[in-house]
Amino acid sequence: MSVRILALVGSLRAGSHNRQLAEAAAKLAPEGADVVLFEGLGGIPFYNQDIDVEGSVPAAAAELRAAAGAADAFLLFSPEYNGSIPAVLKNAIDWLSRPYGAGAFGGKPVAVIGTAFGQYGGVWAQDETRKSVGIAGGKVIEDIKLSIPNSITRFAETHPADDAEVAAQVTEVVARLQGHAGAAVAA
Repeated sequence: MSVRILALVGSLRAGSHNRQLAEAAAKLAPEGADVVLFEGLGGIPFYNQDIDVEGSVPAAAAELRAAAGAADAFLLFSPEYNGSIPAVLKNAIDWLSRPYGAGAFGGKPVAVIGTAFGQYGGVWAQDETRKSVGIAGGKVIEDIKLSIPNSITRFAETHPADDAEVAAQVTEVVARLQGHAGAAVAA
């Protein structure tokens, strides 16, 4: 049985190291794990309950919810913006948390990893993301963590998939998340 893991990247920048990290996760996923990057977070309007009305939910938000509904688990990639979670990722979490009590996370396993320019690799933002997605209904796997510091220099000339240490760490993250998702699906 294949496990479908939806990857959400909290950076919209074309050369984003977090996007490259997500690409590495998709490329290096072990057999039986399918990591799918969601494209289009930048096109989703800010969450507003007034526009979250059945039959008129913005198309981009409906696409995100459909992709989340088809996922067995989530892998969120968060850089750190001013010491916290990027707005685009928080907005996605907000859309997926609704309707209240029946959001798309629905107790599915979630892991949060990322890379950032600073010496701590974005741990504050990743911690905030875990907190937010847990409140939104996801089952945060607290012991799956990966914060890669100094992204600008570390990945200046090397894609994360080509960095042996990072490739091994990302593969382990996906395999562990796959295990949690497989156990949840089988239960």
